[in-house]
Formats: sequence, C-alpha cells, structure tokens
Amino acid sequence: MSSEASSQGPAEVDAGVADRPPLRSLLFVPGTRTDWLPKARAAGADAAVLDLEDAVPPADKLAARAQVSDAVAQAAIAPPGQAGRMALFVRVNPLDDWAGAEELRAVIGPGLAGVVLPKVRSAQDVKLADRLLAWCEQEQGLPPGRIALVPLLETARGLREAYDIARAASRISYLGALSAPGGDVERAVGYRWSPEGTETVALRSRVLLDARAAGVPCPVSGLWTRIGDLPGLRAFAEQNRSLGYEGMMAIHPSHVPVINEVFSPGSAELARCTELIAAVEAAQAEGTGAATFRGEMVDEAMARTARLVLERHRA
Repeated sequence: MSSEASSQGPAEVDAGVADRPPLRSLLFVPGTRTDWLPKARAAGADAAVLDLEDAVPPADKLAARAQVSDAVAQAAIAPPGQAGRMALFVRVNPLDDWAGAEELRAVIGPGLAGVVLPKVRSAQDVKLADRLLAWCEQEQGLPPGRIALVPLLETARGLREAYDIARAASRISYLGALSAPGGDVERAVGYRWSPEGTETVALRSRVLLDARAAGVPCPVSGLWTRIGDLPGLRAFAEQNRSLGYEGMMAIHPSHVPVINEVFSPGSAELARCTELIAAVEAAQAEGTGAATFRGEMVDEAMARTARLVLERHRA
C-alpha cells in the first residue's frame, strides 16, 4: 500500500491520547489458538498478543483472523474485573497492501488495547498505520488514539531510526528492542546470540534511549526463547530492567511469573522509597535541600524517582 493512502481520512490523533498503563509481561498467543487466552490470564500476563503474523501459516491466516476478531469482540463484553486483568493486543501482518488494511479493520474493536506492527522500517510505516487506525477508530466509534501502536524494530533500518519511528505517532507505546536468537533482528544485525546478552546490550540501550527521548511510555524488551531455562530468563529480565525497560514480551506462560516479579518493585524497594521520601521531606521542612539517608546523600531528585516507583507500583 502506498503512503498516499495515509494522506486522507480523519484528522491526526491529538497528542493528548489516553495514558497507557504499564505492562510488565506481554505474552504471545497464536492467532489460531485463542482458546489459550484463559491460560495466559491464569499465568498472570498483563497483556496477551494474539499473533496473526509468524505464528500462523499462510493457509490459516483468514481463519485465524476470524478467531482473533471474535476474541476481541468477546473481550469487549467480558466482566470489567476480568477484562482489567489482561489487556488484549494483536500482531497484524505488515501493511504492505490493502489486504493488510482489511486485516487491521477486521480486528479493531472496543476490546482491543493495541496493535503490534511487525517489520517497521521507517516513520512512514508508522504514519500509515496511524492513519489507518484512526479510520478504524472512527468506524468503530472509538475515541481518537484509543488503540495503542507497538512498532516492532526487526530491521537494521528500523533499529537505526528508532527515534524518528517513536516520534511518528502519539499512539506509540511499549516500543523497545527485541533480541531473540535466530530471529529477524539477529539476521538483520548479524550478531551471535548468547544467553548473557552482552552482544545486544548496546543495541537495547540505544533503542531504549531513543524511546525515552521521544517520550514513549512504558518501553518493553524481549525475547527469551529457552522455555525451560527460567534462571536464564530471570538474568536476562534483570538485565533489561537494569537498562531501564519496564517490561518484556514472552512466548510461554511459564515465563510470565518470573517477568512480573522482576519488573515489580519488591517490598524492600518500596519500603526504601517510602523512607527516602520521608527523609528528604523532613530535611526540606527544616530548610535543608539534602539529607543523609542510609549512608548516602539524597535530595529532591532522588525523592522524585522514589515517588515514581511508588506510583508505578500502584498502577
């Protein structure tokens, strides 16, 4: 589909779109197995990503589209408590032609939280998807910007242009670098994957910085494909959390509890944040800008960081 198609339609989405909730775990589910969604929910996934791209053979894509569309419709009428526990996303096929646009139209509905867009190469790909999503939202009677857009940076060009991609539409959320072994990114970049992930630390760090600089909320990373290696998963998740990511994509329900734990502050961290804030505020009340806390000098900058941790935990 040419980019000219994006020059017509509803007005651009306002910058003030609805806030996106933080998501620790986004679990991929094949579009042909929507019956696995209860398992994803039981595992504690913050979001499920119904996959219409790589997980579905070409001969099954139309049938999978129908299943996914039905799952989105069911999510819209689910009891509020149940629907609130797990957001629903769909990974569509690349929007290279009108068939891709029809697929997008088929899965958009009130029960959908966002669209995962694969093989993003440039900001133009995002602008086209943004325009088409605006049309779908208007058709469905949804507020502009209601559907989040998650561009997957799976090409060398896409990774290099992460900042421009991140700024291309206000609906972009959960952008990050995925560095699974043997996948699109390894083929595009040419690295040799290792469980330690040292060969992709710089890549994941740079994409994260681009996302933060562009103001993208809740960046996520991934993936860990060794299903039974939970210690390796934990180490990789800890590394991503240390870099600054707020969540990870996952391919197996057994990975979800580990990911959720890593990307949630523990009781000791929450207690430290509460005590640090109290120490800084006490110093400020006494006319001092800084305080000594557990052998460290802290001030308002550290208190703001601690408040953010507490706010995200409540979210």
